[in-house]
Amino acid sequence: MSHKVLVVDDEPKLCDLLSSVLSQNAIEVFTAGNGLQALTLLEQESIDLVISDWRMPGMDGPQLLAEIKLRYPHIPVIVMTAYSTVKNAVQSMRNGAYDYIAKPFDIDELDITVSKALQFRDILRDNARLRAELDEHQHIDSLIGDSPSFRRVLQAIDSVRDSNATILLTGESGTGKEMVARAIHKHGSRADQPFVAVNCAAIPEGLLESEMFGHRKGAFTGAVADRIGRFLQADKGTLFLDEIGDMPLTLQAKILRALQERVIEPVGETRERKVDVRVIAATHKNLLEAVAKKEFREDLYYRLNVFPIPLPALRERVEDITPLARHFAHSLGATAGKRITDFSPTALQAMMHYHWPGNIRELQNCVERATIVATSSTIEDSDLPPYLFSGQMDQADKPFTRLGDVPPDLEAALAEVERAYILAALQQTQGVQAAAAQLIGISERSLWYRLKKLDIHVDKIARMGPNNIPSYE
Repeated sequence: MSHKVLVVDDEPKLCDLLSSVLSQNAIEVFTAGNGLQALTLLEQESIDLVISDWRMPGMDGPQLLAEIKLRYPHIPVIVMTAYSTVKNAVQSMRNGAYDYIAKPFDIDELDITVSKALQFRDILRDNARLRAELDEHQHIDSLIGDSPSFRRVLQAIDSVRDSNATILLTGESGTGKEMVARAIHKHGSRADQPFVAVNCAAIPEGLLESEMFGHRKGAFTGAVADRIGRFLQADKGTLFLDEIGDMPLTLQAKILRALQERVIEPVGETRERKVDVRVIAATHKNLLEAVAKKEFREDLYYRLNVFPIPLPALRERVEDITPLARHFAHSLGATAGKRITDFSPTALQAMMHYHWPGNIRELQNCVERATIVATSSTIEDSDLPPYLFSGQMDQADKPFTRLGDVPPDLEAALAEVERAYILAALQQTQGVQAAAAQLIGISERSLWYRLKKLDIHVDKIARMGPNNIPSYE
């Protein structure tokens, strides 16, 4: 892996010497004559290591070190100091410097120190990437299935993974859009670079621009320090924009420009920054309908829809339910310290006949609960959540096969189905709205909207109505 090193010293000859020495190790070297110039370069380039002199005019070494630790805490700093001021170097290490070298320095010693610092930088980068992957530990392993509809998804992943084309993943909530995005990243040419995911529906509109592009200290009330936005975090890697359909129109124009020009402008800055990111967007909405309603920009839609991949709902790939359930049972059982080997035939039959409105996410939650309550190595039907057998979803699972089955008011019929799903989820989660939203695969904001639309007032479950459906005051 190539690295970028910034040398900061007010002596041009020393900068030239260090550039010559470091360049022999396939290192790209940048130089600055003072701390202010160094900060400007740090804004423009993805620097891996800073080597700074201690005494400089204007912003000196200690001040520069403090700014770097504040703005770019992941970048190690090596301090250069004369033998007579080693005490200062020790103090700088206490303030966050990675190491120091004393002038006049030995070339071999310099090489060793720089090599160790760059290895440390690589470890930090790898740890950040691994932490992100562990947050979604099911990401690639959960791409399981051999149904025709899912094979088409796998073929699409294989076709596009090595390109830099923008991808639009569509499908119902819980169908595994982020898992597919991570699979594309992991098996593509950017696999060793960051994967950064942002849920556009989960961030308040007023903070979304800062979250995407970053901001400078003092740019607005509450901006107490500089912040690197998600685009810069994903530089050289992949940026996953989940629920892009919920992005405010005011921000869509800036996202479009970032995709077209590959530049961003942090809030409070007037200087543009170049970024190299591969964008994968996802939505459960019909974006063409949103375009027709003027809720989504048409030009942004076509910029995102370069390579569309539709994800099937779990009910459209019923043959994949059993292998997915077994995979979740094995992995979740190991996490819980249990050895789950299989499901009973009646348990598998119950799962095969359920509608799964929350798709793969709901299936995983169901298996996790069954794994916890199971008393043997085989999950029985009695270990599964009761709502799989309640019959509350039966009508939603049946196609309209006769003219008499067609509802006279489609909107009202759909509202009743939606209401039944939400009430069932609230019943299972004892009225906890965040958990209910997760269970049926929608965002909390989406659940709040539906509760208001359907006139469901959730305070807490006070009593149970007919068919074990909770009644709300």
